Amino acid sequence: MQQAKVTFKGQITIPKAVREALDIREGDFVTFMVEENHAVLKPLKKKDLLDFYGAFPTKRPYPGLETVRKEVHNKIAERFAGRKKP
Repeated sequence: MQQAKVTFKGQITIPKAVREALDIREGDFVTFMVEENHAVLKPLKKKDLLDFYGAFPTKRPYPGLETVRKEVHNKIAERFAGRKKP
């Protein structure tokens, strides 16, 4: 069992053994859930775009990762181009 001391600001340091066991690294996000009288810490991992491949049915073949990235980039650029400057 690992222990950590709560600081004046309510912060704790996650012990190294726990970080390693859960593969928590600098910059990662974690979520806390309260279950009855204890808290559960769960790491939130970013998913790669390829993790979603095949998640939804399609009506056209997959155009490739670079094509998808270009389409997303173009859509974002269109949205920013349409905004008025303050």
